[in-house]
Amino acid sequence: MDSARQIENLLYTYAERIDAGDFDGVADLFTHGRILGMEDGPPESVFEGRDRVRWLYGRTTRIHEDTGTPRTKHLTTNCRIEVDDEAGTATARSSYLVTQATPVLPLQVIITGHYLDTFHRVDGAWSFESRTMFVDQTGDLSQHLLP
Repeated sequence: MDSARQIENLLYTYAERIDAGDFDGVADLFTHGRILGMEDGPPESVFEGRDRVRWLYGRTTRIHEDTGTPRTKHLTTNCRIEVDDEAGTATARSSYLVTQATPVLPLQVIITGHYLDTFHRVDGAWSFESRTMFVDQTGDLSQHLLP
């Protein structure tokens, strides 16, 4: 499998794990990386390493007891991946759309945005180096985010 496909699979793995409520699995993807809540943001918007990424999702994302999940569906699209195989680095830009349905919220889009990601090879495998999240549009996030 070529590098771009491996990286694309990482993007989709992130979406699958968050929708499953598998925050430990999401955090594992950032063992050698970080999430930036905003571009060029202050230090408190940077979540570096597995433990800090796990803390971020546990502190911000609501898990619904009846399913053990956030009751969301993250769709990642329009992936543009650029790979430098010699250097072992890559970048990606992709869009996301998140839907949600709960007993009190009918199925709807709750947020859209885009990611700017960087990747590096660690022990021969591609890994997130950084993910910067951009919010483009928001809907009703009341059933998704913790107060």
